[in-house]
Amino acid sequence: MTGAISVLIGVLYLAMIVVLDSRGPLQPPPPEAMGELPVSRTQALAANSAALPAAVAPPG
Repeated sequence: MTGAISVLIGVLYLAMIVVLDSRGPLQPPPPEAMGELPVSRTQALAANSAALPAAVAPPG
């Protein structure tokens, strides 16, 4: 009786794995799912240039 239950659990597990594997490879979540907003390239460059300190001339 215990062997039959073990085989049944094994077959159910195998069936579950086959179904999950047939869905294809995992894809990473979109940035919106991580709480990040998509940013255009020009917005990213403007944000980076605003964060950089202004160039200072060396003392003369």
